[in-house]
Amino acid sequence: MIKKEFVNAKKQEFQIKEFIMNKIGKGKISDLKIERTPIGEKIILKTAYPGLVIGRGGEVIQEISESLKRAFKFENPQIEIAEIKNPEFDAQTVADQLALGLEKFGPLKFKILAYRELDRLSKLGALGAEIKLSGRLPSERAKSWRFSFGYLIKTGGMRQEIVNTAKTYAFTRPGVIGVKVAIIPKGTKIPDRININKEYIDSQLKKIELEIEEDLKKKEIKPKEIKGKTKSKQN
Repeated sequence: MIKKEFVNAKKQEFQIKEFIMNKIGKGKISDLKIERTPIGEKIILKTAYPGLVIGRGGEVIQEISESLKRAFKFENPQIEIAEIKNPEFDAQTVADQLALGLEKFGPLKFKILAYRELDRLSKLGALGAEIKLSGRLPSERAKSWRFSFGYLIKTGGMRQEIVNTAKTYAFTRPGVIGVKVAIIPKGTKIPDRININKEYIDSQLKKIELEIEEDLKKKEIKPKEIKGKTKSKQN
């Protein structure tokens, strides 16, 4: 029973997300969270564009609230907006922008769009990023293309904690194109990554070189000792 309730809750969450994204438009909402409260359902929308989501005087929020009451039979849905602090490293925002670019310029421009996004992320200081596109690109047969740079974590619990992942779809004339994005943001601390302090190593090497030079000077044989040894040998 618990498993069934959990599955139904996740299914409803996905349906609400799709419903709201269709209402507001692609590229405006990154993620949403549903909390059950005694007053009613609390829906938190994560977005990089709070002004567009709220609308003038909150008209967009009111419209979504009324639509949720009709579609999902919510009595009193409360919608809150949570602004994303670093939208440039948000995987869902990047994936949606790529999808919008493919829908606007067509699938033939997929390489330009992908490399441009990777170049932007690299200049902003992302530790690593990966873009996967799958679909009719550019031939009639479906293909998968992968673009990446930097450091990436593929598996394990560390991937869930560190890597920001997202996926979406682009609806083009040749067909549907799947878009997957994975980003390790700037400043992320990776436990298994070792940072080498070059300045410290250089200073230690210089210190060792000086100690070796001093030891060689102490062990150096004086000229008087050499002359005495040569005379005793001759006698």
